Amino acid sequence: MRRITIWRITATWLLILCLALAGCAGMQTQQTKTTEELLSAAGFNQIFPTTPKLKDRLQALPQKQIFMASRGPKLFYVYADAAGCGCLYAGNQQQYQAYQQLAAQYKMAAMQVAAAEMNEAAAMDWGEWGEAGPWY
Repeated sequence: MRRITIWRITATWLLILCLALAGCAGMQTQQTKTTEELLSAAGFNQIFPTTPKLKDRLQALPQKQIFMASRGPKLFYVYADAAGCGCLYAGNQQQYQAYQQLAAQYKMAAMQVAAAEMNEAAAMDWGEWGEAGPWY
């Protein structure tokens, strides 16, 4: 009897761990997609390599992160995604600032949705607790 209980607890935790890991993988994909959508919305240009040399240079760039680069006296911001779209996004200072504002708004909205979902999940029938309610 005791072995069955331990096995069930172990199996339950393994299932929870697997679901959590699957969720994290999905969140990474969603995060990348969201970043690219926000960059596009902020006015970043999507640039595709046209030669094998440019494809190699795209692969050599830091992937899936925004970094500052320069070309002569001009500064611009770059986001490379060789594995996803096979392209890079490039924008100027104003477009980068617009991206930061959009990202902050998106993050705030996502936090509000998560809070609403938590409140919804936490809403339960407190009647079974009697007069003490959830504040006991």
